[in-house]
Amino acid sequence: MKMADTATVKLKYVTVKPADVMSSKLVGTTVYNNKNENVGEVEDLVIENGKTITGVVVSVGGFLGLGESYVVLDPSTLAIGNKDGKWAVHANTDKDTLKNAPKFEYSKKKS
Repeated sequence: MKMADTATVKLKYVTVKPADVMSSKLVGTTVYNNKNENVGEVEDLVIENGKTITGVVVSVGGFLGLGESYVVLDPSTLAIGNKDGKWAVHANTDKDTLKNAPKFEYSKKKS
C-alpha cells in the first residue's frame, strides 16, 4: 500500500501461507520475556509508507489499562509462536528495560 488518494498499480492477489500470521491474531497478544514472564501486550503495528511493518507497539506497565505506556519494538527482535492454539510473542528483555525504554505517544486518540 502507498499513502495516496488513488491507486495506480494493477491489482495483484496474494496467497496466504500456513506460516503467515494475521495482524488480528497479534493485536492483544501477550508479550513474554525469555523467563516466560508477562512484560506487555501487542497494541498495534507500525506500517512504513503503507508497505512494510517496521514496528510493534507494545503496552507496558500499568494495571487494567491504567498507568500503562507504549514502546515500539523492532519486529526482527521478536519471536512469534502458537502453542496449543494460543499466540504469544517473545522478546529478550525484562520489565524494567521496557518501562525505561523510549515512550511512544499516539498522535491522536487511538480508535
